[in-house]
Amino acid sequence: MNANLLEIEGLNKRFDGVKALADFSCSIREGEIVGLIGPNGAGKTTLFNVLTGFLGTESGDAMFRGQSLLHRRPHVIAETGVARTFQNLRLIRRMTVLENVLLCRKHQPGERLCDVFLRWRTIARWEAENQAGALSILASVGLEEKAPDLAENLSYGQQKLLSIACCLATGAELLLLDEPVAGIAPEMREHILSIIMGLPGRGRTVILIEHDLDAVSKVCSRVIFMDSGTKICEGTPQDVRSDPRVIEAYVD
Repeated sequence: MNANLLEIEGLNKRFDGVKALADFSCSIREGEIVGLIGPNGAGKTTLFNVLTGFLGTESGDAMFRGQSLLHRRPHVIAETGVARTFQNLRLIRRMTVLENVLLCRKHQPGERLCDVFLRWRTIARWEAENQAGALSILASVGLEEKAPDLAENLSYGQQKLLSIACCLATGAELLLLDEPVAGIAPEMREHILSIIMGLPGRGRTVILIEHDLDAVSKVCSRVIFMDSGTKICEGTPQDVRSDPRVIEAYVD
């Protein structure tokens, strides 16, 4: 069995007295694809916001490879190896598809102005390598032909795919995908699901939030059901889907 990559213990978060996370705990193993399901307001995106530094907590901890993710700025957490997508896709719409991916790659050679002038041959080589790497990522998700297009000219499904490509460009080990197939055409939905299923083979671990239970069952080895900030149950997709509390939440 693979080692635990992420250990979450007793997270608590309130908004104006309302519990968004209530003593939430779970473990995520290397190479897993774990689904996070539950009704709107269950605390799923709040959990992502805590893990990626956009929100603080009242108590608890989240340990990624033995290091706490709490009380760190988002860019530091990203450098540690955790990347995410957002429901409201945070792409730079007036930049090209390739430029969006390039921006997410670590250790850009042009970040130090002195290097641009003093080591320009080395910088040129590094930039060429970065571009080749970005194009390789776009090819791996089927967006290579869209590389010169503005991000705003992509379809909604392609924009969701680009946001995953941007996560991959960071080199992060843990990807947090927030509703990656919501609201897109069936063909693109299947394409994105196939890419997600292949991520463990590329050394990635995935937690995904999704309301589409069929999609969750297709790609996830384990599912966690949340409600009112609390973990209600977890297990295989089949076991969780047959739990009466899950059936009640989704039927209602």
